[in-house]
Amino acid sequence: MAERVPPEVQQQIVKLQQLQAQLNQILMEKSVLQQELREIERALSVLKDLPPDVEIYRATGHLLIKVKKEDAEKELNERKELIELRMKTLDKQESLIRQQLAEVQSKVSQYMASMYKSAQGAS
Repeated sequence: MAERVPPEVQQQIVKLQQLQAQLNQILMEKSVLQQELREIERALSVLKDLPPDVEIYRATGHLLIKVKKEDAEKELNERKELIELRMKTLDKQESLIRQQLAEVQSKVSQYMASMYKSAQGAS
């Protein structure tokens, strides 16, 4: 006869699913930011080798706007710093969620093991 899962364990399973969803969201955001960071670093590398008076255009919506090289570099470096700061925050969140996931998984596993043992004893 199958035993019903107690409400406390059901809550832990729901929490486990929520934590996994949060972790997936963080990992997706980190992936997007890492890609943007690579693009910024590539752009900064290209700009580094250009003369100071070169014409540079920045895409703004459907338009290309002429900007100074130093302004383009400043804007890219500011965006890079912002992304790096966001990445540090996401790293901390990821670490915390992974820790919480491990704790909840352990609780659920302990319950399942105790259920299995009691089912084996009843046989």
